[in-house]
Amino acid sequence: MGTQLNIKSDDAYRLASRLSELTGESLTTVVTEALRERLGRQLQSRSREERLRRVRSIAADIRAAMGDTLPASDHSWLYDDETGLPR
Repeated sequence: MGTQLNIKSDDAYRLASRLSELTGESLTTVVTEALRERLGRQLQSRSREERLRRVRSIAADIRAAMGDTLPASDHSWLYDDETGLPR
């Protein structure tokens, strides 16, 4: 027999038992799958938060490198005034 986990909560036992009845799976399978799903959601959420943190950091670096004057929103700063070609 593997390592044991004792859950001393009537509510947890009731929920796991009900889910076991509905799925036909054992209590062990029901609890394991519930934990696996929640762990996956937590890891995905943290991964998303880390990506957002990195993107915000990159955006801040770009903004700092651009200086105080931001380019016009019409993108005219990308093109030569005389020829209309990209600079």
